[in-house]
Amino acid sequence: MDVTPFAQAVVNGLLMGGLYALVAVGLTIIFGTMNVVNFAHGEFLMLGMFGTYWLNRYTGLDPLILIFIVVPIMFLFGALVQRILIQRVVSDPHETQILLTLGISVLLMNTALLLWGPEPRSVPTPYTFAALNLGTVHVPLPRLIAFVFAVALAITLWLFLTKTDLGRALRATSENKDWATLMGIDTIRMYMIAFGIGVALAAAAGALMTPFFNTFPRAGVFFGVIAFVVVVLGGMGNIVGALLGALVIGVTESLTGQFVALDLSMFGVFVIFILVLIFRPTGIIGGGRLY
Repeated sequence: MDVTPFAQAVVNGLLMGGLYALVAVGLTIIFGTMNVVNFAHGEFLMLGMFGTYWLNRYTGLDPLILIFIVVPIMFLFGALVQRILIQRVVSDPHETQILLTLGISVLLMNTALLLWGPEPRSVPTPYTFAALNLGTVHVPLPRLIAFVFAVALAITLWLFLTKTDLGRALRATSENKDWATLMGIDTIRMYMIAFGIGVALAAAAGALMTPFFNTFPRAGVFFGVIAFVVVVLGGMGNIVGALLGALVIGVTESLTGQFVALDLSMFGVFVIFILVLIFRPTGIIGGGRLY
């Protein structure tokens, strides 16, 4: 039996799973800290892609360098959106939050469409078509680099949450807002930081995938859906669960596309999603904690 197609599908799935994890972790931090469902998350990823595209076009710098420019800008933009818009509905029912974030999603997508048009754009790099050969398995270099950067960002986030006072304050806010307030933590500031981090992580994923994924106004829709599936699979508000769920979803999607049909690659993903909702609605690990 030739195991090469299976091994190739697993490798491809793990590499994409790393990027899915980065997007989903951003969504997890927002929900875990603020208890707000952000339906505009994919559009922040799209803005990260466009920011990388335009900076590359005018500076010629590699996306791996531009990520250090795009991420801080998107962090500030996310914090501003939270303070001006999201903060107004933090205490409102989830229906109100969903309507607001959906409105932000439509606004961002159509603004991008108005400014830059619907045509897909690419960011060429010297390694766009490069690959490493591990026996009969081909590892696309751009996806491997993106995976390594995604893992590095996830480790950095974990260190931030567990080793710094600000990270501990975020975790305390996610555990219990009222107790955190009594301990002197500015929870409104924590909300701004959490939302900014979530948006920055989505933008980082968008920047990392520009060498192998086209940039266009609707680019974030697919990744936004994937992020929600991953977050539910891993456990709402749990970062470790989001990481594990992303890898499971990435491999499942790749295997389904390889052995069932490419057009049905999401079929296996939604089967797993439905089974989890039926038999373990709290997710693989369970929600309620950021770590």
